[in-house]
Amino acid sequence: MEELKNKILSGEIRPGEKLPSENELAQEYGISRHTVRKALAILANDGYITTEHGKGTFCSDRMAHRKNSKNIAVITTYISDYIFPRLIQGMDRVLTEQGYSIILKNTGNSRQKEAQCLEDILNKDVDGLIIEPSKSQILCRNMPLYEQLDRMGIPYVFIQGSYPQMKNKPTILLDDAKGAYLLTKYLIDTGHRQIAGVFKADDSQGAERHKGYVKALQEAGMPYQPELVVWFHTEDRKVKPAVMVQMMLEAELPIDAVVCYNDQIAVEVIRMLERIGKKVPEDLSVTGYDDSMIARTGPVELTTVSHPQEKLGEMAAELLLELLHGIPPEESKVRRLIEPELVIRKSCMARK
Repeated sequence: MEELKNKILSGEIRPGEKLPSENELAQEYGISRHTVRKALAILANDGYITTEHGKGTFCSDRMAHRKNSKNIAVITTYISDYIFPRLIQGMDRVLTEQGYSIILKNTGNSRQKEAQCLEDILNKDVDGLIIEPSKSQILCRNMPLYEQLDRMGIPYVFIQGSYPQMKNKPTILLDDAKGAYLLTKYLIDTGHRQIAGVFKADDSQGAERHKGYVKALQEAGMPYQPELVVWFHTEDRKVKPAVMVQMMLEAELPIDAVVCYNDQIAVEVIRMLERIGKKVPEDLSVTGYDDSMIARTGPVELTTVSHPQEKLGEMAAELLLELLHGIPPEESKVRRLIEPELVIRKSCMARK
């Protein structure tokens, strides 16, 4: 079933094309006709094939892309996350004005779920796609699905990262390296000398923010200390960052500040520090990233970096519309990189 599905998605089996008979498939794969029937039934139920009595089994016409549906698919890693509602608002404002509707999906930052979302989109009639890649620091393993989008002439725009082997694809980004650089430099300028960093290992934003952190240390002539850096993955994001910072303190590492991957991580670190009797910013300064609602309403108002979510959504939608209208890249009027801004609040204190 998977192999036939991949042949359909890759275009090897085209819409309307007749599939080999049950006997031929049984012989090709060395399995019984009963097993072949079960595989075909799954494909038919999922809309990949249709069966015509007395004629045979055919690749569904639904796999052919029809233009001008006025549907745009948007795939994000999370929908309920603190950033994405405003991101969607920005896209919706631009697309609705042009008569488009949004089909919204999320992956939970899972590459397997991303594949499922892309397969579903390929089964639907959409004009274009805006997608936040899942675990974008890792090589993309869904290349056949993106290649099928290319073959079907469905343009797509990446937001907040792109896969290593797809850097040439249209992408809207925040300058994450510069954002983390601004935060780290601010801490250095205010007298901090033992600055821990917490970064996400499986997306490109984490890698870029780590670069900015390192650059600020290097410019100040301060050593990079691996023991002060925490790397975490999507699956352990709710526990590992705060636990690892606590372990640094228990090991009596003399840290005076923590640069966190985002505002959510910063809030968890602050709560942990409160539990063990440390005060922010008196004992340690803590920074976030994204300037989300919780940066203003959490236990301590966070020094952070602005993340213009609505603007990013608007820019992604505008870029996709340019692609749909056939505007070449050299004539594009949409900026691809957003400049971050430092937002100073109460979670940091100058050190002597």
